[in-house]
This record gives sequence, structure tokens and C-alpha cells, in this order.
Amino acid sequence: MAVRTVEHADGTVATARNVMPRSKVFGRFGMRIFKPITMEHAHSHGHVEMNHVRGGRIHYIIDGEKIIVEANTTAVFWANVPHQLVNVEQTGAAAAELCNIYLPLDVFLFLPHIQELQLRILTGAMITMPSVSHDWPVMGRWYDDYRTHDRERIDIVIAEINAMFRRAALAPANFLRKPWQDSAAKSGPAVSHVQHVVAMVRHVLENIDQQLSNSDVTKVTGLHTNYALSLFSKTMQVSPKQFIIRMRLLKARAMLLDSKFAIGTIAIDCGFNSTSQFYEHFSKAYGTTPNRLRNSS
Repeated sequence: MAVRTVEHADGTVATARNVMPRSKVFGRFGMRIFKPITMEHAHSHGHVEMNHVRGGRIHYIIDGEKIIVEANTTAVFWANVPHQLVNVEQTGAAAAELCNIYLPLDVFLFLPHIQELQLRILTGAMITMPSVSHDWPVMGRWYDDYRTHDRERIDIVIAEINAMFRRAALAPANFLRKPWQDSAAKSGPAVSHVQHVVAMVRHVLENIDQQLSNSDVTKVTGLHTNYALSLFSKTMQVSPKQFIIRMRLLKARAMLLDSKFAIGTIAIDCGFNSTSQFYEHFSKAYGTTPNRLRNSS
């Protein structure tokens, strides 16, 4: 498992597991707190990302659009949309700090009671959270829990993030970037279409160990197969087949790190036809073999 160093404002340095895979395969839950720096290029990955900044104002370019996240604000967006941090303005006496939280897409989609927020995020919105539900000490507590690598503590953090989302749903959304269907600058799918896509995504996640054909995935929508496939690819910017492989790899990676199951068993449990097929997809996605990943964790 790759490890990165993180420098805090007080000068201390900590290490954290690298939640970013070498490809765009959706990664694991992660957090980091660090002094933000600008990015040379835009990038994208499968997480739903939460950014909370204090002591500074950060400037993004998201899919070509300029966005400013003010100090003491938490912004949430789907990081599959290309994004780049291009400027950091210090607003306080101390250097700015940024807390990044990375929610895997499958975790985000199964959080209860936030469907409208899920739809908005999946259609390109960037939304700020109500300030009463969190502050920097809370972020620090979540980060301390995350660094224990204790599953129970991490599950509690995710539950508290879900509560924050639910609180945000009680008030009108505060958009830093509107969903595609609300934007004059981009023609995107209607909300009803995204609901069909969410239904397909959930069906994939619930049946990831099964052999899934295109018709298996699209039948939950009641739409013509070709039309539903087109909606999925347009909204998710990846084909259903590619998405299924990504989700299988995500599950397999978690099982490699968190269980003692044999690699052949993991391959079958994650829906791969054979161990050799699993090795081929895994090595291409992560740049290493399942054995090497397990041994390096």
C-alpha cells in the first residue's frame, strides 16, 4: 500500500494510506489534512470528494469552470468531473489548511435519505454544507478516527457524514456549481434520467458477484436497452461494462486488504470468470498484482 506524508500547520508530519489508485478505478474511503498546493493539471477519480478549508480561500477549475471555496466552508462534488486547484489565498495569520475526505461512489450511493443530493452530485453539482453541522475540530476528530484504521470508528465517521448530508437536505441547496440540467452552459440529462442511472448503478453494486449483461443492468429502468445504455454512459462518462469492472476491482481490492480469503476465491466472489482474468484487469488498473498489493499493506 502506498503511503504519503502529510505536513500539518503546526509543523508535524504524519503518514496516511494513499486512497488514490494509479488508474481511475474507484478507491477506498480516505482522509487527509495538509497545506494545500496548486495542481499542474486537472485530474479526476471515482470518489465523491469533500473539501473543508480553514485560514484560506481556494480556487478551482472544475470542468473548465472557475470556482472559489471560501474559508471555513465544506464543498462536496463528484471527483469524476475533471478538477484542478489553481490558487490558494491565505486569509488568516496561519497558513491555510485543507481537509480532504474521499467517499467511494458505492458508499455514497448507499447512504440513506439523501437521494436528491445524490442526484445533484452525480450530475456535476458542487454544494456547500451548512456550517452548523461541522467545524474544524469535528474534521480533526474524524481524521483521528480514520488514522486508527479501526473499521468501527471509520463506520461512525461515515454515519456522521451522512447526518451532515441529511441536515443539508433540510434547506435549499447552496450551489458553488449547479447540476448540469440547471446550467445554461452545459446540456445534461434530466433528473428523471439520472434516477434511472442511479437505479442501474445500485443494481450493479447489489449483484456485483453475478454475471451481468447489458440487459441485466438496464432492465431495472423499464427503458429500451440501447437507450438506457446511452443514458448510463452519458451520465457516468463510462460504459456499464467498464463500470462493472471498476466496481469488481474495488470490491476485490478491499477484500485483499481486509480479509484472508484466497485470491481465487476473491476473484469468483467479485464476479470474475477466472483468476487469470482477475489478474489481468487488476494489474492493468493498479499497476501491481493482487499478491503484491496484499503483501505491501
